[in-house]
Amino acid sequence: MFTGIVTDIGEVLAVTPRAEGLRRVTIGCAYDRASIALGASIACAGICLTAVEVGVRDGRTWFALDAAAETLAVTTAGNWREGTRINLERALRMGDELGGHLVSGHVDGIAEVLAREDLPDMARFTLATPAALARFIAPKGSVALDGTSLTVNEVDGNTFGVLIIPHTLQATTLGANRQGDALNLEVDPMARYAARLMETR
Repeated sequence: MFTGIVTDIGEVLAVTPRAEGLRRVTIGCAYDRASIALGASIACAGICLTAVEVGVRDGRTWFALDAAAETLAVTTAGNWREGTRINLERALRMGDELGGHLVSGHVDGIAEVLAREDLPDMARFTLATPAALARFIAPKGSVALDGTSLTVNEVDGNTFGVLIIPHTLQATTLGANRQGDALNLEVDPMARYAARLMETR
């Protein structure tokens, strides 16, 4: 589990095709090498992935992960290239501060940035969501976009809006996103459970 509070921005150092449609992705980061165990779960742009190799190169920590064909097809991971910047978050530990909301790292779909409006103190994003996910997004509810926990401001059919404060624009990759960009979307798991309960009544 994660919280949607990004703790580092990593950089894709290499993408290597492997058998069975896998790609091994190597990501450079600022984490301490000793703090990443083999098999550790790390949210990469909101996708829960497993560290299968860890090392240090030129004084910088790196970890490698295997992205399967399904992950490549339903998330933005299929577009990662050398130099791609990626939001990172380590897995939540018991006792950690829950500063965002509970995020599983299981991406539900892709949200498209329809518009970005830069305001004096923040930025407003309007996004389109797949129709099947729209019912899980509500005003004042939570979503994770590329692994960043955000509060929904308004919803209109299959579109929704979020306001992003300056700190988030600087501390995540969202500051570089523009109209037409694709972002990994995870809806609030609480909304899924609530919808399921309503369906079974």
